Amino acid sequence: MAKLTLDLKGMSCPMPIMKIAAAVKKGASGDVFEAVSDDAGFEPDIIAWCKETGHVMNSIAKSGKEITVTVTKK
Repeated sequence: MAKLTLDLKGMSCPMPIMKIAAAVKKGASGDVFEAVSDDAGFEPDIIAWCKETGHVMNSIAKSGKEITVTVTKK
């Protein structure tokens, strides 16, 4: 099981979701991905993406404009 951190700050929708989707696709089942974004649409997008794909949303944390999520690949 690997852990990968993605810095998605400065990217606008839909790029943060596209970047995390590409990274997760390359990973193995059980890999953990942490992503940090400052795009206001990232939170609802990542929640919907996890529901759609079946990947597990472990956490969402907000600090100012930054949203940090951890996702485990199914």
